[in-house]
Amino acid sequence: MSGMLATLAARGFRRYLLAQLTSNVGTWMQRAAQDLLVLDLTGDSGRAVGVVTALQFLPQTLFGLAGGVLADRFPRRRLLLLTQTAMAAQSLVLGLLTVSGAVDLPSVCALAFALGTATALDGPARNAYLCELVAREHLATAVSLNSAQFNAARVLGPALAGLAVAAFGTGPVFLVNAVSYLAVLYGLATVRTAGPGETGHRTPGRPRLSDAFRCVAATPDLLLPVCVIAVVGTFGLNFQVTISLVAVTVFHSGAAAFGWLSAAYALGSLAGAIHAAGRARPPTRRRLILATVVFGTLESALGLTPDYGTFMALLVPTGFAAVTVTATASSLIQLHADPRLRGRVLAVHLLVLLGGTPIGAPLAGLTADALGARTGLVLAGAVSASSALALSALVTARTRRHTRTTPPFPFAADAVPAAVPETLPGRDGSG
Repeated sequence: MSGMLATLAARGFRRYLLAQLTSNVGTWMQRAAQDLLVLDLTGDSGRAVGVVTALQFLPQTLFGLAGGVLADRFPRRRLLLLTQTAMAAQSLVLGLLTVSGAVDLPSVCALAFALGTATALDGPARNAYLCELVAREHLATAVSLNSAQFNAARVLGPALAGLAVAAFGTGPVFLVNAVSYLAVLYGLATVRTAGPGETGHRTPGRPRLSDAFRCVAATPDLLLPVCVIAVVGTFGLNFQVTISLVAVTVFHSGAAAFGWLSAAYALGSLAGAIHAAGRARPPTRRRLILATVVFGTLESALGLTPDYGTFMALLVPTGFAAVTVTATASSLIQLHADPRLRGRVLAVHLLVLLGGTPIGAPLAGLTADALGARTGLVLAGAVSASSALALSALVTARTRRHTRTTPPFPFAADAVPAAVPETLPGRDGSG
C-alpha cells in the first residue's frame, strides 16, 4: 500500500491517470454500444461482430510496430496529442452518422479500422510514457494502477452504455465518447515531464525493429510474457465478442443485461488490478503462468454455467484472473525492457496482445455460430491454460540451452551501462 501511495504522490502521473480514467469510461461505452449497433444492423450475427472487432484490431498487426519506432524516435507526449485527437474525431463521426440514421455496416467497419489505426500508433507511446511520469522503482505499481483505472472504466463504461442505449440509442453514446477525449487532451497538455529529451535513452540513428525482437528473444523475462500473451490475446481474451453473444444468443437478453455482464467481468478486473498494484513483491514468470492457468480454467467453466446469474457471478473471478495475467506480463516487460528499446519492445507486446484479435475475434464468432457460444468459451479457456504450461517448459528449456552457448544480448535490461540514469528529473511532475 505504501508503494501505491508513493506512486500516486507523483503529480504528473496522478493527473494523467485521472484523465485516462475519464476518457476510458467513454471508450468502453463506445465499445459496448458498437457491438449492440452491429447486432442490430445485422440481425444478431456473431460473425459480423467478430469481423468488425477484427477490423478494429487489424491495424495493430499492420502498424503497431511502426508505432513503437515512432515512440522511440519522437517526443511521446506530442504523438499522444495527435493520436488522441484522431480517436475523438472517429467517435464524433460515428456518433453523427448514427444519430442522423445514415449509419450502415460498411461505415461502421471503416470507422472501426480508422480507430484501430490511431490506437495502434497510440499504444506504444502511451505505455512507454508511464516511465516518464514515475521513478523506476514505482514503475510496476504505476502499470498496475494504470490497469486499475482501465478496468474501473470497464466497470462503468459497459453498464452506463447498456442503460444509455436502452434509453437513448447508440448514437448519443458515441458522442459522449468524443467529448471524453477532451479530458486526456487537457491532461497531456498540462502534465510536466522532462521536455523534448524526456526519454533520456534514445540512441543515435534510425531506430531498428530488429533490435527489439533480438532483445525479446534473448531475455527470458521478456520472451515468456510475450509468448503467453500472444496465445491468450488471440484465443482467450475475446470477451468483447463472447459476452455479447452469450447475452443475446444464450440468455436471450437485451442491452441492459449485456451491460451488467460486461460490468461484472470488469469489476473482477478492477479488483485484480488493485490487488496487483498493492503487491510489494515484483512480478515473476511463475506468477504469470499460475495466473494464466487459473484464468483458462475459469473461462472454460464459464461455458458450463447453467444460467444468467451463475454466468455473471463467475465473470468476476474470471476478470480478476485475466487482469492478473495482463498486468503481470506488462510489468515484466516494462521492468526488463532496455530503456533505449522501450517503445519498440512495448510495440511487440501490444502486437501480440491486440494483433491476434483479427484472428481470434472472427474465430470466436465462427465457433459460436457453428458450435454455440458456450463451446467457444470452453475451448478458449482450455487453449489458454494448456499453452501457458507448454510455453513455460519450452522457454525454460531454451534458456538453459542458450545460456551455455550464447553471450548475453548487448541491449538486455541488465546490461544497461551504469552511466545511464534510471530516473529523470521532472518525471514526478515537479519540474
